Amino acid sequence: MSLLSILRLPRITENIIAIQYTIQVKNYAAVDKKKVKGTKQKINLPVEEDINKLLNYVCGSNIYKEGEDIKLKPDSEYPEWLWKIRTEPPKLSDLDPNTKQYWRYIRRMAHIRNNKIMKNKRF
Repeated sequence: MSLLSILRLPRITENIIAIQYTIQVKNYAAVDKKKVKGTKQKINLPVEEDINKLLNYVCGSNIYKEGEDIKLKPDSEYPEWLWKIRTEPPKLSDLDPNTKQYWRYIRRMAHIRNNKIMKNKRF
C-alpha cells in the first residue's frame, strides 16, 4: 500500500481525529506551575460613615498619605452650568430623529436587547 492510500482510509482518519479530540478535551498538556500565581487578596477600603465629614468634604479626594480631603464650598461659588448637567441618560422621546445621537441610542438599545435575548437562549 502506498502512503496516499493509507491516508485515505476512513478508519485511520477517524482515529486520528478522535485522538486529537481526546487530547484537547482531557487536557493532557501539563500546566506550568511556575506561571500559575495565587489569587490576589481583595483590598477592603474604609467607608466614611461620619455624616458631618460627608456633608463638608469630598471624601477620597486626597490620594496622599498626608493632608486632608478637599472642603466643599457653598453653591454660590460654583458655576451655574454645573447645576444644569444632565445626570440621567436621555430619553428617546427627547432626541431628534435627524441626529446621529438618536441613531446611536437606537443601536445601543438594540444591542442591549439582543444581548439579553442571547443570554437566555440555550444552545
